[in-house]
Order: sequence, then C-alpha cells, then structure tokens
Amino acid sequence: MADRPAIVLVHGGFVDGSGWRPVYDLLTRDGYRVRVVQNPTLSLQGDTAATRLIVDAQDSPVVLVGHSYGGAVITEAGTNPNVAALVYIAGFVPDAGESVNTLISGFPTDVPGPPILPPKDGLLFLDRDSFHTAFAGDLPADPAAFMADSQVPWGVDALGQQVTQAAWRTKPSWYMLTTEDKMIPPPAQRTMAGRAGSTTVEAAASHSVYVSQPDAVADLIKRAAAAVAP
Repeated sequence: MADRPAIVLVHGGFVDGSGWRPVYDLLTRDGYRVRVVQNPTLSLQGDTAATRLIVDAQDSPVVLVGHSYGGAVITEAGTNPNVAALVYIAGFVPDAGESVNTLISGFPTDVPGPPILPPKDGLLFLDRDSFHTAFAGDLPADPAAFMADSQVPWGVDALGQQVTQAAWRTKPSWYMLTTEDKMIPPPAQRTMAGRAGSTTVEAAASHSVYVSQPDAVADLIKRAAAAVAP
C-alpha cells in the first residue's frame, strides 16, 4: 500500500458519508487506504475545514473524491499540497469566485430543476415524494425511501459561499458524468468537466451513481490513483 495514494471520499448535500460504503468496500478490498469525510454541509468553509483535517492526517499523497456538492468542497480543499488528484462524481466544479448557486443559475432552463424545498431556518431539504425520481432513479424503492427519510439538512450558506481557489487549475482531475441525472443536468456536467480539462467517463446512471454503480465509481478512482502513484 505504501506506493499507492490514499483515497479521501467527500459526500454531497442531503446525504452523509455512509452512502460511500459500497465504494469504500471495493477500494479497501483492493488494498487502498480510504477515509470518508463526514462534512456537516452547513457551509463551504466548514466543509472545507473538515475535509482538510482528513487530508492532513494522511501520510501519502491523496486522491480527493467528491460527489455532487462534494465537488465544490474538493475544489476548495484540493489546493492542499497533499492532494495529488481530484475525482468528481456527478459533481459541481466551480471556479474561483463561483458558488454552487452560480452554477445552478446556469443550468439549462428546458429541464426541471432539483425539487429543493424553500429554506427553513437556513436549511434545505429535497421534497420527499420527489426524492426517488430526482436523486436515486436507478435504485430500488426501499433504499431510495431510506435516503429520502434520512436526509441531512443542507445549509443555504454551503450553496452561496464562493470558492477562493480552484484546485483543478493546478491538479489533474477525473469526472464521472451521469447521463440519467435529474439533479445536475448532464449538459451542465459536461460543461464543467470540459472547462476543468477533466478526464471524463460517462455512466448511464442517476445522481446516486456512487450507490447504484459502485464498481464503475471505484474503477475511475483507481484510474486516477494509478496516474498519480509515487
């Protein structure tokens, strides 16, 4: 394992790090050291700090992986000198001076947007009845219902705070584009990945690809790890 980078996984909004378990199991089975960040998703600054704590604790270069909003987190936290590569899984890829809200405002207008309910006390949830279709369309009903009923509130500050430095400007990146995504439209994903110069693969999957297709996600992470191995 000494000649392999460590893998650090960052979850997105409305969910927690437990969703990474299938990917974690595949990577650790292959001998990778994997850590999962339990970021609070209340503010970009707080989530960046939580991620950097885990990155700093690793004794080897890190492949930093972010799903969805986690893409914004790794874009900011990935400037850490211990980060060797970035992997975006259906993720937001903001540039310096941009926020998640900035990117959402540029989504295509001819497709329905994410079913985010109006904020309450500065926190956001997805509409429970729309969760399965919007977030996890390729999962069976039972696990999708559990995800809907165990949502983590997403802070409006997390969406509004701007990235100060974009790690993808100086670090190699990979991107998994989910063609059946109802949260981040595939054209928006393609635009963000293209701007970052990411090595891009496509998966016929929902936004929950890390749960529904963990093998494909793990394979992309291993590709990135092999490319930057010491």
